[in-house]
Amino acid sequence: MEGEIINKVANSALQIFDLEDYYPKGKRTQLDISQWLYEGFLLKEKDFREQLKNHDWTQYQDQYVAIHCSTDAIVPAWSSILVTLHLAPFAKKVVVGTLEDLDTALYQDILPTLDYSSYEGKPLIIKGCSSKPVPMSAYVLAAQYLQPFARSIMYGEACSAVPLFKKK
Repeated sequence: MEGEIINKVANSALQIFDLEDYYPKGKRTQLDISQWLYEGFLLKEKDFREQLKNHDWTQYQDQYVAIHCSTDAIVPAWSSILVTLHLAPFAKKVVVGTLEDLDTALYQDILPTLDYSSYEGKPLIIKGCSSKPVPMSAYVLAAQYLQPFARSIMYGEACSAVPLFKKK
């Protein structure tokens, strides 16, 4: 039929690997420990411990939490560990760092558990556009897991994919 539009991508063996499909549901929170420091900069152990003891930790129930300090304060390593111990009974996961560090840690937990065998010998696109904050480190990790299986790996969208790898 003349003028008929054929979707060659839909009819090809091309597989799409979309990291958004594995983005864990749940609220992400960045917890700033400077709120418990004297004038935001000085950790006074007794006051710090007391403030942690009186903090409502239940508000982090089933959340993913990234602990950080927004000031230039130099805080001892044990302070983040102590905050983590208060969070642990409530939060799904706790990391020290940014929300991107948190998402990186989540993908480091998820990607090793996936079965990549369905991509064996197939051309593959790692989908590039995302409406969720998928960190670049997740794309790098996914490519490492996919490489032994895929015949070829591209990045982006089917209409404008960048070739990255092709088996010899």
